[in-house]
Amino acid sequence: MDKLWAPWRSKYIYMRKQKSCIFCGNEKGRNKSRHIIARTKHSFSMLNLYPYNNGHVMVAPYRHVKSFEDLTGHETADLMKLVAKTKVTIDKKLKPDGYNIGVNLGKIGGAGFAGHLHIHIVPRWTGDTNFMPICADVKVVSESLDAMQKLLSSE
Repeated sequence: MDKLWAPWRSKYIYMRKQKSCIFCGNEKGRNKSRHIIARTKHSFSMLNLYPYNNGHVMVAPYRHVKSFEDLTGHETADLMKLVAKTKVTIDKKLKPDGYNIGVNLGKIGGAGFAGHLHIHIVPRWTGDTNFMPICADVKVVSESLDAMQKLLSSE
């Protein structure tokens, strides 16, 4: 495979060695720097810094829990309502043809931050898999995080 120079990813790589959780401490403030697009009583949604597609959002509870059974009933309901609300916002603003919505639980399950439950919402469009990933093993994401946050933010 050829190498694609991507110095913007170094921040992510170095951050992975830190012990702090990217989802903790988001109860208030710092919307722009954290790319937070919505908040509810128990949950928040934020853009993924390294998206699979434009509008890739993660929805997480404020409380640091690793699995659904660790949430209270109110937290579970709030989290799922925010997933639905975020999907509706993406529907209106980006008009995708479909979605991948899911959870990776535990490190072996693919969770990059295994200690803090979060739900991925990845909008998909017909033809969004094109020659770039197939021929060049490169994914093109056409919008900046700042532009996407401005478009999707409810605050």
